[in-house]
Amino acid sequence: MNKTKKDTVTAPKDAATKATGAKGWLGYRPELKVLDCTIRDGGLMNDHRFTDEFVCAVYQADVAAGVDYMEIGYKASKKAFRRADHGVWRFSDEEDIRRIVGDKKGATKISVMADAERTDYKEDIPPKKDSFVDMIRVATYIHQIPTALDMIKDAHDKGYETTINIMAVTTVPDVELNSALEVLANSEVGTMYVVDSFGNMYSEQIQHLVKKFLHYCKPAGKEVGIHTHNNLQLAFSNTTEAIILGCNLVDASISGLGRGAGNCPMELALSFLHNPKFKIRPILQCMQQTVEPLRKDVRWGFAIPYMITGCLNRHPKAAMDFMESNDYQDIVEFYDQVVEDQ
Repeated sequence: MNKTKKDTVTAPKDAATKATGAKGWLGYRPELKVLDCTIRDGGLMNDHRFTDEFVCAVYQADVAAGVDYMEIGYKASKKAFRRADHGVWRFSDEEDIRRIVGDKKGATKISVMADAERTDYKEDIPPKKDSFVDMIRVATYIHQIPTALDMIKDAHDKGYETTINIMAVTTVPDVELNSALEVLANSEVGTMYVVDSFGNMYSEQIQHLVKKFLHYCKPAGKEVGIHTHNNLQLAFSNTTEAIILGCNLVDASISGLGRGAGNCPMELALSFLHNPKFKIRPILQCMQQTVEPLRKDVRWGFAIPYMITGCLNRHPKAAMDFMESNDYQDIVEFYDQVVEDQ
């Protein structure tokens, strides 16, 4: 297909440059990279049971759109999780990834997420030279930091790019978070993520945490990333806030497909960046033809039960279970139930 004006994002104009600074747009930074977490985070809504055709469509859209990374799934322990009970993207084995990327791998890099204490990383993550994966993303709770540090070192020594996501950060006292960030800043990790696990952050919290992470990361030569959830319909605005403050690795998903209320929508994130390297049309095409038809079977995206768990600073598991029930429209009953459990 010949490229048209519809295939590209318009570059900054002179008037905008004068109004907003060096490159013309608050979201325009050539060094900023985008990661598509549609399959990994979205897999939490269907137990990672995506067809190869679905995953291929997302991968091909990312390559065509110029998206920097695609997170294809988890590297879960096969001792803790039975293969028969989950889709293949819970484990992201090399032969499964090969079927998606093929022999002619595109420019979009592949990442996987490895949960601390739920990944047999020494056995299941091969050296980078033997893998289709480019980046290992370690997800950890604050009490698992020692394990996460070992996982980061293992991945780094094997040749991978690395990031770390500290989960449920809104439940962590500042003194504990500061200690963790100080230790991580002295580790091999390349990027440290601000993660809005429960989708309950407002701009003030995003500002506070991004500035804190930058304080530890920048002197150590590390980047800060942002991963948001949409429980309060703030995933996109919180993502743009983090970008403006200096986050250089941005998570988003097509149509916001992700756990519970979903993530920052990729189509919105790319429109904010105003970087001509990114092309929105392939994302819109994948959204229309592949992702949106999934809604008839999977209820992701903003809904009042997710808002309620977000406001209460709670994991959305109860809301996810409620949304899968036949009574999912009885939001008052759900509210009474979760408040009683507080």
